[in-house]
Amino acid sequence: MNEFLSQMVERAKRSPKRVAFPESSCADILRCAEQVVANGMGTPVLVGAQASVEALAAEQGVSTAGFDYFDNTDEANRMALAEKYAEMGFSDYSTKAVARKSKDPVNCGMFLVKCGLADCCAAGKEYPTGDVVFSAMSFIGLAEGVASPSSLGIADIPGFEGPQGSMLGLADCAITAQPDASDLAGIAISSADTVAGLMGWEPRVAMLAFSTKGSAEHETIDVVREAVRRVHELRPDIKCDGELQLDAAIIPAAAAHKVKGESEVAGRANVLIFPNLHAGNIGVKLVQIFGHANAYGPVLQGFSKPVCDFSRSAPVEEMLGNVATLIIRAQ
Repeated sequence: MNEFLSQMVERAKRSPKRVAFPESSCADILRCAEQVVANGMGTPVLVGAQASVEALAAEQGVSTAGFDYFDNTDEANRMALAEKYAEMGFSDYSTKAVARKSKDPVNCGMFLVKCGLADCCAAGKEYPTGDVVFSAMSFIGLAEGVASPSSLGIADIPGFEGPQGSMLGLADCAITAQPDASDLAGIAISSADTVAGLMGWEPRVAMLAFSTKGSAEHETIDVVREAVRRVHELRPDIKCDGELQLDAAIIPAAAAHKVKGESEVAGRANVLIFPNLHAGNIGVKLVQIFGHANAYGPVLQGFSKPVCDFSRSAPVEEMLGNVATLIIRAQ
């Protein structure tokens, strides 16, 4: 395990949490859950029939010591969950609807988090990202001031020196294809909160574009400017500036040349917000391929409770790192 992931695991151990794992029929999920217990990070809550989970674990040589279970194949369990949902004052789904929808394991995991029976939910080894995001939006919901979910990656870029050394937060690189001003503002707010809680940084958020402070005009730049205005209105505590070209955002000399007036972000940004998913996807791959960066995540963000989406090709060590960051956010 590399140094970054080791640090995340150590931080997760400080305040262990209950993690819902809907994909209990996946051997790698069981191995990850075993490591969660072994590292003292929390209690895995496996969604499914305990006998089936333990049979698969025995077949794979996985210890289930420390596991908890929620058997969503049992109708009485689903009805009890639905009744708790109603007792907590949630009225967007009827008791019958909750009981019916929680037959699906990932939906059940989200209901467990919503009802406080788990602190966070980790899925994505078998479910596509779209299904995980849709379920989280439907049953956990978005945080206040956030119009759409998004993702944030942490890039560790050799040779780069910024406020956080070689590290930068990058968003959104995986979820929202063509964000409008409201979406972009929510991505900026979510990203600032994520790096503050996860990394302990003071966020300095740069809204990127092909223009710096009016050096060009285009309707797409207007979207970025409006997003900056909305961030200032919704969260005046967040240091956010734009529109900024990449060099003006992270290179002090370029910022001094291009940005007129005072800016708490220009040349010192530690979080970069891409104007759309094209730019985000290309940008993160450029720093990985040509900058030889390690990119951690992506972290799903914007929900009212923490959710993570595994890459379906992720090895167990990477999954454990994802769960560690999930637990830190739940703290």
